Amino acid sequence: METRRKLKVQLLGFLFLAFFAVSLRASDPIFYESFDESFDGRWIVSQKDGYNGVWKHEKSEGHDDYGLLVSEKARKYAIVKELEKPVDLKEETVVLQFETRFQEGLECGGAYIKYLRPQEAGWVSKEFDNESPYSIMFGPDKCGGTNKVHFILKHKNPKSGEYVEHHLKSPPSVPYDKLTHVYTAILTPDNGVRILVDGEEKKKANLLSDDDFEPAIIPPKTIPDPEDKKPEDWDEREKIPDPEATKPNDWDEDAPMEIEDEEAEKPEGWLDDEPEEIDDPESTKPEDWDDEEDGEWEPLKIENPKCAEAPGCGEWKRPMKRNPAYKGKWHAPLIDNPAYKGIWKPQEIPNPNYFELSSPNFEPIAAVGIEIWTMQDGILFDNILIAGDEKTAESYRQTEWKPKFDAEKEKQKAEEAAAESAEGLSGIQKTVFDTLYKVADVKFLEAYRPKLIELIEKAETQPNITIGVLVSVVVVLATLVFKILFGGKKPAVQTPQAAQPTAAPETSSSKDSSEEKNDENEKEEANAPRRRTRRDN
Repeated sequence: METRRKLKVQLLGFLFLAFFAVSLRASDPIFYESFDESFDGRWIVSQKDGYNGVWKHEKSEGHDDYGLLVSEKARKYAIVKELEKPVDLKEETVVLQFETRFQEGLECGGAYIKYLRPQEAGWVSKEFDNESPYSIMFGPDKCGGTNKVHFILKHKNPKSGEYVEHHLKSPPSVPYDKLTHVYTAILTPDNGVRILVDGEEKKKANLLSDDDFEPAIIPPKTIPDPEDKKPEDWDEREKIPDPEATKPNDWDEDAPMEIEDEEAEKPEGWLDDEPEEIDDPESTKPEDWDDEEDGEWEPLKIENPKCAEAPGCGEWKRPMKRNPAYKGKWHAPLIDNPAYKGIWKPQEIPNPNYFELSSPNFEPIAAVGIEIWTMQDGILFDNILIAGDEKTAESYRQTEWKPKFDAEKEKQKAEEAAAESAEGLSGIQKTVFDTLYKVADVKFLEAYRPKLIELIEKAETQPNITIGVLVSVVVVLATLVFKILFGGKKPAVQTPQAAQPTAAPETSSSKDSSEEKNDENEKEEANAPRRRTRRDN
């Protein structure tokens, strides 16, 4: 029993150590670049002619996290980081992953990474350019009709010695926003490749399948014979004109397609003597016009206003109609070609460059490079990772990418909600202002109209006080109603009047004159245009 218990303890210990080793391996990437520190002295900027784009070590907008920034538009950029040890792609799982963010959007530009072959292939870091040999090119690219997440591998044909680019068919499209996205390519020993965008699988393919890559890594067994030529008597015409057919005697090839409509009549009121255009009476010859240099000046033409009131102007012509006798040029009907042999193709011969293999013969990755020609600035690269298992890549997505993405997503939602709210509020405010202007036009508010208009116009220039203005108008209306119902003046009590002094008629006349003047002033004020300068214009 004691022996069995010790064995169990040892087994549990072994399992624990194995789990710990696996966990340790999953947390230890082959290569990782966070750009927390400046790239100066660690990455090599290409000095090749034409590559004058300036790389910058900048924070991602809204974050304290640094990245590698494309700072200028319409430039070529190239920068490379040599690995301490080449990465073998042949027998183990390899995961390529990096983040990129289009902070200014993406109209035309690439944000892909090239995983370069060893420098024995004939390149040096200081002259890194688009000709530098790579094993894999991976990442987003969008311009014109191109919108894809590239996955391209360069594979050497063992028969010809030529390196051929093999493109993934039907690759994923590029997310079109200004958020940080993470791109992952997982290569497995069973010749599989999976493309993930933001941790979600978007494409699964087999490296050796001609259904997944163009051209296929394994070439066809046969090819068209380049020496084969089509025989001179080879007839590819499936149909031919009937040699025994003849043109009918009543077939008129010269009959026009259209003829004048003889039944048409000129509309009444047609102005035969009026031109369709006349000289613009308001057109004047420029003061600096020189007849010798500029030629004879002619006034601008405008449409004749008389023609707008009449059926038409100028010489009337009968309209055209389709000619019922038109048949066009006669052609003999087509019949099956008795000499037809089909579309000629050269004969197939064995492909001298054909080969078979059980897995791609990848060249190792010795450096990571970014070489792009972009019309877009604000492209930020971050958290470039090469790992030996999917768990490591997933761990970095969760800890490095997801918090940033979630924060950006929440900010985007808040901005969209605010924009929708502002748009809705704008519509409500317009309705409120239109209603307030109608209220200000009510007749019994004539005395208060200037003040109301002033308040409304102020609210239009400062929409945030719309509610306050609305409350003010309601208060004014309520006050007026209260005065009408409860605050009107009581009629004066009539008392016997003593004899009026002789000056009374003059006073009465003066009072009447004053009342008429007040009436005139009130009419002028009522008829004066209101000051809706901003809205009315």
